[in-house]
Amino acid sequence: MDTEAQHTERDPSSDTEEGSRSARVPDDSGREGPAGPAAAEGPLESAAAEEPLESAAAEERRPGPSWRRTALVGGACVAFLLLLSHFVIQPFLIPSGSMEPTLQVGDRILVNKLAYRFGNEPARGDVVVFDGTGSFVDEQPRDNPVTGLLHDGAAALGLAEPDETDFVKRVVGTGGDRVVCCDKDGRITVNGVPVEERYVMLGDRPSSVPFDIVVPPGRLWVMGDHRSQSSDSRDHLGSAGGGMVPVDRVVGRADWIAWPFGRWSTVPGTDAFAAVPAPPAGGHGAGPHG
Repeated sequence: MDTEAQHTERDPSSDTEEGSRSARVPDDSGREGPAGPAAAEGPLESAAAEEPLESAAAEERRPGPSWRRTALVGGACVAFLLLLSHFVIQPFLIPSGSMEPTLQVGDRILVNKLAYRFGNEPARGDVVVFDGTGSFVDEQPRDNPVTGLLHDGAAALGLAEPDETDFVKRVVGTGGDRVVCCDKDGRITVNGVPVEERYVMLGDRPSSVPFDIVVPPGRLWVMGDHRSQSSDSRDHLGSAGGGMVPVDRVVGRADWIAWPFGRWSTVPGTDAFAAVPAPPAGGHGAGPHG
């Protein structure tokens, strides 16, 4: 007796018919439609497919940095730098070797414009930037105001050479001082005291031009450290100002060398005038006056 279960064979067509009947059920309207999980997932899959497209469209519509915003930020930065250079610290480009070895051609120095704003005045030994109009050069109006404005802006940022009326020199005599060149040892004397000018370019004499002057009140006698290459107060003894720079024409004190990086430092100070006394209260009674 055959005890094994008898496998009944099913007609394949019956499976197909049952699958067809189970896959299609009538909806509320009586129409047949997809049933089961497939029917539920259809609309969700469609929404999911549309989401990336909507996200991409939203990303495109999202505002990004515009050229107007960039221009506004850039303009604000430039305005800030111009205000800073006008009132606080101004960079200057050294165009000549008249202050070597202290300052070299191509140095960019930072001038402290607050150094003499609160009652302080330039002192002997200070390296100063000043407007030489009326003392070193005659005032000459610019032909093109637009070019002049652009140049002033570039010079204020240290990107161009300063005006031809701007100079950088060292203060040797202040108001009331008697400055003489030279004593029997070839040294400059201030109020009768010889000055050891170690900052002068090696090989240069303190001055090849003899002079004996008394600095008027409110003015300065200035000289370059590279005496043989400097056009300074000595060269303007015969002019209207006598080579003396008005204190109110001083832009500021050169305090730092900012560029190149290899020379990044403060401008070296000097104690050469430490022993020089104040001028006599009654003034100097002898010697020519500038």
